[in-house]
Amino acid sequence: MYKQILVPVDLNEEGFADKAVEQAVWHAKHSNATIHLLYVLPGIHMSMVSSYFPKDAARKMMQEAQHQLKAFAAEHIPDEIVHHQHISEGKPWATILDHATRSGADLIILPSHKRSRLDKAMLGSVASKVVENSPINVLVIKPQGHLSE
Repeated sequence: MYKQILVPVDLNEEGFADKAVEQAVWHAKHSNATIHLLYVLPGIHMSMVSSYFPKDAARKMMQEAQHQLKAFAAEHIPDEIVHHQHISEGKPWATILDHATRSGADLIILPSHKRSRLDKAMLGSVASKVVENSPINVLVIKPQGHLSE
């Protein structure tokens, strides 16, 4: 059914993306799909932001993110599943949609934070922006054990 599955992950929150990757692995096993893990770094190369960091900070952040993503993939994706790891930089929801297009994804599996209504109104939600703007199917995995507000 699906051939290219994009799973954005947040490596800063332990356990946050586990269920989304579990779903991606299930779909990949049943349809012989490829999983694309995506970690989005904040826009550290933007001139306003980069002036606050040492010159090699962006390179170090990228290397650390690559190491973390590789370890995450090794822990959560079985060897027999074809998968790729990608790190991009920018606004999370727009970067996710851009990467979905570039990778030829036909499904995005996205974990969602449990946020209060006030947080959603003030901050917006990456998941809601992706769902609203995506031309392909998006499966949103809600946090376990919480009732929706």
